[in-house]
Amino acid sequence: MTDTLHTTAPLVRRAPGKWELVAMMAALMALNALAIDIMLPGLKEIGASLGVQSDNEHQFIITSYVLGFGIAQLAYGPIADRYGRKKPLLVGLVIYFIGAVCCVFVPSFTLMLAVRFFQGLGAAATRVISVAIVRDLYGGRKMAEIMSLIMMVFMIIPVIAPSIGQTIMLAGEWHLVFAFLGLAAFCNFFWVIFRLPETQHSEDRVELTPKAIVHSFHVVLSNRLALFYTLGTTFIMACIFGFVTSAQQVYVEVFNLGTLFPVAFAGVGIIMACSSLINSRIVGRIGMRRLSHGALIGFTVTNGIWLVIDLATNGIMPFWVFYGLFLIAWFQFGWIGPNFNALAMEPLGHVAGAASSILGFASTAGSALLGATIGLSFNGTTTPMITGFFIFAVVALGLTLIAEKGKLFQPHNPEV
Repeated sequence: MTDTLHTTAPLVRRAPGKWELVAMMAALMALNALAIDIMLPGLKEIGASLGVQSDNEHQFIITSYVLGFGIAQLAYGPIADRYGRKKPLLVGLVIYFIGAVCCVFVPSFTLMLAVRFFQGLGAAATRVISVAIVRDLYGGRKMAEIMSLIMMVFMIIPVIAPSIGQTIMLAGEWHLVFAFLGLAAFCNFFWVIFRLPETQHSEDRVELTPKAIVHSFHVVLSNRLALFYTLGTTFIMACIFGFVTSAQQVYVEVFNLGTLFPVAFAGVGIIMACSSLINSRIVGRIGMRRLSHGALIGFTVTNGIWLVIDLATNGIMPFWVFYGLFLIAWFQFGWIGPNFNALAMEPLGHVAGAASSILGFASTAGSALLGATIGLSFNGTTTPMITGFFIFAVVALGLTLIAEKGKLFQPHNPEV
């Protein structure tokens, strides 16, 4: 645990100040959310333009991207542990940019899925390396605070992205959405070049050999806390992916919101951003475990109540009831996600790249596959989505109990 005790302040001279670091890491990670949420209002139009008939198949435009995003994270961690953080990050941004530009010109749905997968391969660098950079600079509750602030800014993207996508499509056609993504990657590329120094400690460099990679992954996977908090994060994140893949159908087809869909979608993001901000302010006093464990129990109970009401109304409850319980549940998510990330990374500062790889892979590729089961189960009601939320929350709670040997709320040291 010595890694946690010397990282309560920045470790690298010339690194961006706290708020610029938060903004930069949030902007990098937001490229992923942007690549998903900006096209939600236009999924049907994109699919129709490329000859797709089934509404459920439109979701593959998201799923293919997320799978590429998740799988590539296993590679970026070891690469970042060997060559540092900055160069692999820049390579990832270039791949993302090329993928976005290629999406503008794809002639078929199959090729669209292939190019979206390629774009996800580049986006993976932003997720893995951003978390590794934060772990290079901070540890313990301070890392949880910084991650909460990043998540707060990051949540602004889901709030505004559908509206941006809808505005772009009102002004032109869906191809311009991907041109916008390319521009966002272009801007981030130059921000990183000019403002981000290398943050990895020279003594933490790991050789890029099969033996070294296996050793790093073994260190991560053999750590009980890291492993089970990673798995817990996977099932919690699956709720988000399940919501994103079915949001358009639930809001538009079940509740007939029409053009108000981006507004309803934004409300959830605002609640999560507020929750993350509160977490950043109180985690230093209360601790990551007390906050996240209490929120997870609350998240599970809320989803359980939600499911009972859903079944009692045959999957079509009044919108104000649905949305009110949704906001309550997702406010609690803001106290789970950042803290679980920090708890999983906490004991692994010396292999932060590999740790971030495994955490990122599980919480994106794994979550995407789990979340896709919710989206593909859509049957014209809210029942599949709410049922999935409850089941995933129960599993995450069980994994957390294993991580903590059945004892929740107990800090292991004053730093966490």
